[in-house]
Amino acid sequence: MTNVGGTSVRPAWRWLLYDAAESAFATTVMAGFFPVFLVHVWGRGVTPATDLADLGLAASAAALFVAFLAPLAGAMADARSARSRFLATGVVLGVGATAALAFLPAGALTGALALYALAAVGYSAANVFYNALLPHAVGPEAFTRVSTYAYAAGYLAGGALFAAEIVVATHPALFGLESPAAVRIVVLGSVAVWWAGLSLPLLVRTPEARPSGPSVATLMAEGWTRLRRTFREVRRHRTVVLFLLAYWCYIDGVNTIIRLAVSYGLALGFPSASLVEALLLTQAVAFPSAVLYARLGERWGLRRGLLLAIGVYALATLAAARMHTVTEFFVLAATVGLVQGGIQGLSRAYYGRLIPRGRSAEFFGFYGVVGKFSAVLGPLLVAATEFVSGSARGAIATVVLLFLAGAVLLLRVPADAELALPPAD
Repeated sequence: MTNVGGTSVRPAWRWLLYDAAESAFATTVMAGFFPVFLVHVWGRGVTPATDLADLGLAASAAALFVAFLAPLAGAMADARSARSRFLATGVVLGVGATAALAFLPAGALTGALALYALAAVGYSAANVFYNALLPHAVGPEAFTRVSTYAYAAGYLAGGALFAAEIVVATHPALFGLESPAAVRIVVLGSVAVWWAGLSLPLLVRTPEARPSGPSVATLMAEGWTRLRRTFREVRRHRTVVLFLLAYWCYIDGVNTIIRLAVSYGLALGFPSASLVEALLLTQAVAFPSAVLYARLGERWGLRRGLLLAIGVYALATLAAARMHTVTEFFVLAATVGLVQGGIQGLSRAYYGRLIPRGRSAEFFGFYGVVGKFSAVLGPLLVAATEFVSGSARGAIATVVLLFLAGAVLLLRVPADAELALPPAD
């Protein structure tokens, strides 16, 4: 049987397939149609910039909740080898909230933001345990390639579904959809079905063992014990700490751009149809680029690859603050697509090579905490700047500070740090 990094290809493909599953929510709901529906269906009808601030606050609240939950849940999952079951819980929450959002009536702003936040919690929490399964799906030699290929699979599959949803939304008569509500039900409902269906191979045929475990109370006590131990150990690993601090900053910028790009375009007065088409362009460019970035990371080095991606994001953000036409939005969407999968995949691969394999959920719990806290500061920064200045351009420009801070910190991480693999516990 074909092997990937010394392990069977089947667990690797099941792991890869989940990225195709969750990408439906990330692309169609989070980045694409929810900002449009928020403005035109559920919003307050004040200004698109106000809806941009509302979305930023909702995204921050969801991220903050997961940030506090992830370390303890990760420690508990390691103690019971229950990573896939914790993953399933996040999937159920995310899929359920997305399905409920599909049937939410117009004008229900509070309900829309609440359901979006719940779905985002499920999505983010599930990703913590999905990431934690990487060391159990492939050997460390394949981390870079498989991690980045997973993002490529997500862009390909998510982009295909997103393209279909755009056709449905722009030509509803072809599908017998006679009302905007019917379009929303099809668009959001299909995301829930897609996410649930493609998650099943990983959830049913998990690559980790499923031993019988202690009671929930005992598990929580052990979780706190392991969590405290992880805090102490992480502090002793200077390279891990430096990398996590750098990741905290630059991935915050990435998450902010992904979640608020369409809302920002609406605030500038661009047509919603053009914005979702530009997002589809990002997906199309990101698929082959993520595959190429895997090769770049292996040959050029993970840190150099990350620094290149950070630089591209920073320049794109500055350009976005000064753009005035939809054409410029398309150019920037394509530019971001060149490095989006690379920065995510290389970051995960880098971290996966730095941590003890036997405590992956614990350490990826911290990775998830950093990632989710880094989805808090950026949207809050944008929302606060918009509230104070009333300028969407000024608000988006503040994101470049996060990329600059991330680059400075990453330069302090040794260039060959990824070669030093810690022993498995």
